Amino acid sequence: MPFLHQFRKRSFPPLPLFAIALAFCFGTFFLSPNESLAKPYFEDGFLGLTQEELRTKLGTPMAVRSRKAALRIFSYYTFEDWGKYFKNLVSPENGEDVYTYTRNGIQVRYSFTYIPDLNEGKDFPTLYVQRCEIEFSPAVSIETIPLIVPEFVPPSTSSAPAFRSNLWVLVFKGPPSPEASFIVKERDKESLSWSLAYQMFALSGIPKYLSVTAPIDRLEIATQSLQLVQRQQRLTHEPILNPFSVEFKKQPHVDLPPVKSIPRPQYED
Repeated sequence: MPFLHQFRKRSFPPLPLFAIALAFCFGTFFLSPNESLAKPYFEDGFLGLTQEELRTKLGTPMAVRSRKAALRIFSYYTFEDWGKYFKNLVSPENGEDVYTYTRNGIQVRYSFTYIPDLNEGKDFPTLYVQRCEIEFSPAVSIETIPLIVPEFVPPSTSSAPAFRSNLWVLVFKGPPSPEASFIVKERDKESLSWSLAYQMFALSGIPKYLSVTAPIDRLEIATQSLQLVQRQQRLTHEPILNPFSVEFKKQPHVDLPPVKSIPRPQYED
């Protein structure tokens, strides 16, 4: 009781209390996770950034494109025309920021897909990078991709999970990120673990005997679930040795007859 009695009678100067209250308010409102402190979920440096953070990192987009329905058919706009007119006709998240570079004689085109934060309750919610598509013209070999895409650092161990189909090669890298489910649209996504995944597509098809010289037209950097692949997609995802491992390169070479190219349809703009 004497201690409590002395505590009640002791007076505290108002300035330190004001400083503590001010620091608490600053930490609550200005250091909110939803503000400009977002960081990428994985080592790629893109997934999970806000649109503003991505544009600060890469500069003003060279173009903006919007997808027609679910097909890979796009309409391209200048950045100025998109901001002044077209984004008012289409939802802002349907616009993909496009950056084009020339590296080693190859045209490398980055396109970023966004997902809105619908929990904000705003007419124009914050957009977060959901996927990065990188297209090559002309197509490049699997072993060439790390040389022209600095953000692409594939795993080198043979134990890295890898899969294939007749059109793509999928490689997982690194541990799952608990926060990454935010940019995933999959049903029951909270019950799954989401990891960084590299998916390489070939318009002419992946040869039966895969090699590091197989031509690739597009690389996608996104989040995928290894659990989902192993449990529900076994019929479409054939397990393979990591094509970027030393063990894969030591496999005996197999000569195959030339693959007949798949006719590509021509679409009007």
